[in-house]
Amino acid sequence: MRLIDFLLNVAGVLLWLRWRAGAIDVVGTASPATLASTLQRTRALRRLGAWHWQWPAAIAALVLLRAVVYRQIGPALEWTPRVDLAVVTLAFRDQVFSSVLLYSALSFGRMLIIAYFWLLILAMLNRKPMDKNPLLRLIRHYLGGLARWPWPLQFVSPIVLVAGLWVVLHPLLLQQGVVDRTESLGHLLEQGLMVGGGLLFSLKYLLPVLLLLYLVAGYVYVGTSPFWGLISSIGRTLLAPFRWAPLKFSRLDLTPLVAAVLILLLLHALPAYIWQRMSEVQSSLWPQ
Repeated sequence: MRLIDFLLNVAGVLLWLRWRAGAIDVVGTASPATLASTLQRTRALRRLGAWHWQWPAAIAALVLLRAVVYRQIGPALEWTPRVDLAVVTLAFRDQVFSSVLLYSALSFGRMLIIAYFWLLILAMLNRKPMDKNPLLRLIRHYLGGLARWPWPLQFVSPIVLVAGLWVVLHPLLLQQGVVDRTESLGHLLEQGLMVGGGLLFSLKYLLPVLLLLYLVAGYVYVGTSPFWGLISSIGRTLLAPFRWAPLKFSRLDLTPLVAAVLILLLLHALPAYIWQRMSEVQSSLWPQ
């Protein structure tokens, strides 16, 4: 069930990104040279406009229909819907449709926010304003005006957004019996900031992969595609703090591999160790 739920969330995010991409991949930026090309571009825009509303409709249908399916088969499989927010895991009642529907929406929303957070990180790692890489242009298109913000504001904005969503959704989660009542608004804000900060832990699935791809590209000819060009640029940025480290041996450069391991330790092993130690001393960082 977890794998199916994950794949459905991925499908929903892809539908969302296709919707938000609009006509950028069809129309492009070049000026039409002939009347025929102008008419062809106009017809393409009209076709996209006619289908534009169907993308969010498909996402809504996916969220709703899978909630119906989960409600039917979840209890038989003894499966409890859960949303892992890094600092806390929310468990939903599988025998109440409203609770399962809320889970379906939040599970998709969580993955969508992580996807946009990753896009923001990719944009932050390549801030060259004149870069013509089409993939980078597409990423900036998804981010809109946020792509032009100063990087400190870019970094903080997702955390603040998630904290605000936590505060807004808390009454609904409380009504469904998913969370406990907080003592004060201050505690609720603390919880929101911690949930927002949990986004950072998701980078353990992104940054090491980017570094390993950069390592492969350094020893295998992969051509000059926009994808590998973006990987090369991001890899150099990520490895900039490690330039001082003596990790190059003749033609062998272990810097990307060592950096990937350190990121995994920082974003996975270390937080897990801290939470384990806190539980052993019967203490919690999660405000009640």
